[in-house]
Amino acid sequence: MKILNGRYIMIKKIGLFALGLAGFFQHAKAQRYLASTFTLVDSVVNIQYGSAPDYKNKKQNLLLDFYEPRDDKAAKRPLVIYVHGGGFTEGTRKWPSVKIMCEKMAQRGYAVASIDYRLDPTFKGFYSNTDRRAIADAMHDLKAAIRFFKANQAKYRIDTVNIITGGESAGAITAMAAAYNDKPHELKNLPKANPYNTEGASGNPGFSTRPKGVLCLCGTGDTSAIEKPTDPPLLIVHNTIDPFVPFELADMVIKRAKNIGINHQVIIYKGKSHCPWYYGLPNWQKYMDSTVNHMSRFIYDKVLDFGEKNAFKKISAIPEKYHELPFSAVKPGGWLKAQIQDNLNGYTGHLDSLVPDLAIKDDIYGRDRLTKKVKSKDVGAQGGGGGGNEEDTSWQVQFLWWNSETQSNWRDGYIRSAILANDKEHLSRIAKYVKRILSTQDADGYLGIYDKELRYKFDQENGELWAKATLLRGLLAWYDYTKDKTVLNAVIKAVDNVMINWPINKSQPFLAMKPDVSGLSHGLTFTDVLESVYRLTGNQKYNDYLVFLYKDFSAQAINEDAQYKKLRDTSFLLKGHGVHTYEHLRTVAAAYYLSGNPELKIALKNFLDKIELATTASGGPVSDEWVGNRADATNRGYEYCSLHELLHSYASLSSKSGSSEYGSKIEKLFFNAAQGARHPNESCIAYLKTDNSYAMEGWRNLDSADKHQVRYKYSPVHQDAAVCCVPNAGRIAPYYVQNMWLKGGNSLVASLLGPSEVNTTINGKPVIVKQTTEYPYTNSLTFEVSATNNKFDLKIRKPEWADKFTVSEKYREEDGFIVISKNWNGRQKIKIDFMPEVKINRDVNNEVYFTYGALVLANPIAANEAKGKSFPLPGYYDYRYTPQELTVYQYAGNKVTKQAGKNEFTTELYDAASGQTKTVMLQPISNTILRQVTFKQK
Repeated sequence: MKILNGRYIMIKKIGLFALGLAGFFQHAKAQRYLASTFTLVDSVVNIQYGSAPDYKNKKQNLLLDFYEPRDDKAAKRPLVIYVHGGGFTEGTRKWPSVKIMCEKMAQRGYAVASIDYRLDPTFKGFYSNTDRRAIADAMHDLKAAIRFFKANQAKYRIDTVNIITGGESAGAITAMAAAYNDKPHELKNLPKANPYNTEGASGNPGFSTRPKGVLCLCGTGDTSAIEKPTDPPLLIVHNTIDPFVPFELADMVIKRAKNIGINHQVIIYKGKSHCPWYYGLPNWQKYMDSTVNHMSRFIYDKVLDFGEKNAFKKISAIPEKYHELPFSAVKPGGWLKAQIQDNLNGYTGHLDSLVPDLAIKDDIYGRDRLTKKVKSKDVGAQGGGGGGNEEDTSWQVQFLWWNSETQSNWRDGYIRSAILANDKEHLSRIAKYVKRILSTQDADGYLGIYDKELRYKFDQENGELWAKATLLRGLLAWYDYTKDKTVLNAVIKAVDNVMINWPINKSQPFLAMKPDVSGLSHGLTFTDVLESVYRLTGNQKYNDYLVFLYKDFSAQAINEDAQYKKLRDTSFLLKGHGVHTYEHLRTVAAAYYLSGNPELKIALKNFLDKIELATTASGGPVSDEWVGNRADATNRGYEYCSLHELLHSYASLSSKSGSSEYGSKIEKLFFNAAQGARHPNESCIAYLKTDNSYAMEGWRNLDSADKHQVRYKYSPVHQDAAVCCVPNAGRIAPYYVQNMWLKGGNSLVASLLGPSEVNTTINGKPVIVKQTTEYPYTNSLTFEVSATNNKFDLKIRKPEWADKFTVSEKYREEDGFIVISKNWNGRQKIKIDFMPEVKINRDVNNEVYFTYGALVLANPIAANEAKGKSFPLPGYYDYRYTPQELTVYQYAGNKVTKQAGKNEFTTELYDAASGQTKTVMLQPISNTILRQVTFKQK
């Protein structure tokens, strides 16, 4: 086995595999092409597809055998061309493993051809030009086979749009050459090619031979010929101990495919030798089936886009298990109400005074709409802001929509907070705002930030849908509260205006000529508005448009985690801008439930699995500002925007699925990560926060290497980065409250626990339930039900951690809920006492953390406080913190003891610096500024 110029490698006993796929799938069933759907296979043998001079310059007829599923009625089918192995020196298309592979693919609905190609018994490796001619001969013959089926497409019922070349071993090298060595200068390593061109003269001239995809099975190729992301998709199957084609050579192809960005998939058989599916090898049948499965899935998903095209087809909508209540139906009590009122008294109620230039003076929805003449705008980012390599703020020109996000997300939280607090002064201010914003709506219904010369005419970054989504969510909350039809009609007109200008299945709302986008992809949350408008109107067109938006979003060449293909690829971990990723979860969920398509179900499950890997001990999803694959308690932070958006997405899944697990995820995130990123005493929040927070100086945990990073501090605005997280900090509690109670059938559901009151109807009769508790800081809950002769189920979510509890009424457990079924009459109380114990847990990196009930515990670190910037409104500052003394402890297996009557806990932790264990006092993470949450095992 030898390498020439790092390009090709020649081996003994190599095989060629060439795939041509064709199919017109309009009437095909999804299961076909993925599993065996035919029992019998017919074949026609010894078909001549071409001829050419062999290594002795004598004419050789080139033959193939053709396989197809018996009684197949499809007008056009995928074609698989399978070519035998033999190291270019021997072999035949009739080898047992070749025939078995062909038959198995035909049983899945493919038409299959197994071809012979010219061999050279004198072939000895890459040392001679003659040997290299053998590669060119095989490449030319493979292309002749492709042209043969294009010339005879009607006879064999082949769709010639989709042709894929592939091979095992030398066949993989041949297939790689046929696919990627498609320019004359790329023949430099094949100087004896005869004729000296990429197409050859083996027969059937006049047809293109560019394949739709490539299968590289136990082979390698000329990596320099893989040049651009639009090159054919590539499947790479290899083994870790291959003696003929070492894994290092396959890894060259893998790295090149990744670096160039072509669509590719990698399958590695660990501990296996060359082509383990060869007939007669140990467990060959297992690897034959596995390889066929991988090929079929790759073809289905990545080459023909069959999985994607059919993923958005409506099968049968799945009814939501529970339904959200109108926003004003649930009111907070206790500490929740106090926190919302504190926000109103602080940054949520006064952001317009803290940053008036952004929140008030820029009338971006009205007189200051964006036009072609606007080249710059104050969007609030006064410095580089970190998270990138920018040295100045010239990059901000693409974010001219940004003030719409600041204003409308702030207004959304402000509106909801004022309603929940029933604050008359703020409600009066909001009523004036709503009247003014509705006055900016054009006669055709347009409600947005662009002048007529720009709107709906984009092929780049823009904020069209995003500006509408943020605005309309707040207006819909106001409608829920006021029932003012003027507001609802304005929202409907604005949504219909979008659908007219970007018509369903005839437009590309997410088109972008460059892959890095922000406001454009934020715009996928317009689906929040579509769901709400559907619930209010019952008009199916809004649901259909939602699925269309996700389909178009998935079809574009943009760098976003939630695109369908990326979700289906389990090896593709999350790495995008975190807030985009987590807010898009609810769109994927909505598309699945509205379509009932099982392909979207798989995508949704994969999405949730990937998010779990990126979630910290406190429930925070890492995103500083990029996800970066997986969580890390010390080295990865979470953005407050992402905390809100993931909570919102989990809430959407909670009502759709009825699963109690989402309530537990929300509870962990809201009570720990979200509360732990709020300043415990001042009206400000951390833009970015880590679970293990050793300093808050702007940069992450004493790492000052990135001088532009300013997000790791407390601020009431964070204007030096972006005024986005503070508005979302005003939204998160109202969204938690709205989703505390759900309805479904004959059930009223306490989905999220905490002090609250719900006022609704069951069976057409009024019902009020008041939940009195200071949960999660105490674990006793009283539910006072007021109803008149009304039989229904009261369902109370049992927290994931609750192993022991008592209920004062007869109950049953059902799918993670405590269910009390009875005829409710008058005023009745139900008391539940949960009995938590301190639990030892492990995060995704196997570090230890402690929980007590719903609370994650932390070792607080004494800190030095430094006041920073002040603001136009007196009493507001930025705050930075450094540790007075930093000791990073390890877990030594010691017991954690709760102090009587307090949420304080003592334990012994190991100090590696001193070599001693020390007594520490743990507290809920929500009480801390600097802290250690996770502990490596001693």
